[in-house]
Amino acid sequence: MNNTPPRILAFSGSARSNSYNQLLVRIAARGAEAAGATVTVVDLRDYPLPLFNEDLEREDGPPENATKLKQLFFEHDGLLIASPEYNSSISPLLKNVIDWVSRPAEGESRLAAYQNKTATLMSASLGALGGLRGLVHVRAILSSIGVLVLPEQTAIPNAHEAFDDSGNLKDEHQQEQVEKLGAELAAVTRKLAV
Repeated sequence: MNNTPPRILAFSGSARSNSYNQLLVRIAARGAEAAGATVTVVDLRDYPLPLFNEDLEREDGPPENATKLKQLFFEHDGLLIASPEYNSSISPLLKNVIDWVSRPAEGESRLAAYQNKTATLMSASLGALGGLRGLVHVRAILSSIGVLVLPEQTAIPNAHEAFDDSGNLKDEHQQEQVEKLGAELAAVTRKLAV
């Protein structure tokens, strides 16, 4: 087994202040760290991007923040993603990041930033399904671009009532489940590392 700590990039697809999904991904990140991973948690609000447009890319090149995010993807082995559900699907922010990061630079292979990546998905929502419908779309997108998405996932319903003032889940079982998602991603990513 590879003893090098796996490098995990953790983020949510929400730009909202006090995002439940950002809280959720931080819990999973702690689980990954406890399992020996090196985790980088980022807030996508710190990397504003225009909507993906090939004309813009052709005329001006990729935006600086797209290049920065793509570099982060290259530097990490796995992805912890908490995705809010927007009208039963993926958030526009997350889809836009996926699209910009997917663009090959000169000399790169297609979808280079996603090659040999593992991912774990989770969501939190005000609704009764916890964002579960949106995760179906996130899983389909990532799987189709070459990311190995682990089967276990978590959707936290009634998110406005689920977290305490410290950003932890009030339900101990849910808290453990989310931490376990991070730990499992760390374990699988370590095993698959070449």
